[in-house]
Amino acid sequence: MSLGILLLVASPFVGSWIATFAVRLPQGEPTALARSRCRSCGRQLAARDLVPLLSWLLLRGRCRFCGGAIGVYYPLVELASLAIAAAATALESGPYVAISCCFGWSLLALALSDLGSFLIPDAIVLPLVPCGLAVAAFSADEPLAAVLEHALAALFGFAFFAGLGWAYRALRRREGLGLGDAKLMAAAGAWLGWQPLPLVVLLAASMGLAGALLARARTAGAGDWRLAKVPFGAPLAAAIFLLWLARSYWELYGLTLL
Repeated sequence: MSLGILLLVASPFVGSWIATFAVRLPQGEPTALARSRCRSCGRQLAARDLVPLLSWLLLRGRCRFCGGAIGVYYPLVELASLAIAAAATALESGPYVAISCCFGWSLLALALSDLGSFLIPDAIVLPLVPCGLAVAAFSADEPLAAVLEHALAALFGFAFFAGLGWAYRALRRREGLGLGDAKLMAAAGAWLGWQPLPLVVLLAASMGLAGALLARARTAGAGDWRLAKVPFGAPLAAAIFLLWLARSYWELYGLTLL
């Protein structure tokens, strides 16, 4: 079995774990080895109830024991994980298929955590920085120069976002960009280098604005939408992964982003 097929088969199972992780983390529940239970009745679920996508379809989105509804959240995350693996398999080759899958799955976990709890876990985002530097060294003809360039990009990305967050707090007297976003921007610099960083911010801001406008439309009349918190880490993660997948195309045609 080829690596790409293996990753495609494994991806819904990875997505199932990511979905559970993002649900449990904000509630302070164990995220690694704890057995899955129905969120309605608390009954422990058997292996046959945990087959990604298939179990949800066969049970028609209901708990086998209590009949409580199981929303589309889990199958959607499993499909998102499968889409990441499919994109990596289609656009990458060799070891970069696995590298891109792991990177995309990590960003998916960060995005869901941010969407659910406005929390970007250090346990996932911080290791992305040295991993990105290692990939940069592996990919370059001059590893030391590549690591230095990407390390400086990571430092710049973190400092820029941390500075924006500090300035926003000083001017508005409330939180704007958190340090989690700054750490994620450091990961972007480590993986992508410095040239794509402005486009990362532009894409993420565009997606974040679109999401905020949709949220405003759905909650019209429910308060001052300008005070609503927007999880910027989620569009930031999406923009980083899209540009990571696109990197070979601007390199192929000799394009730069600045």
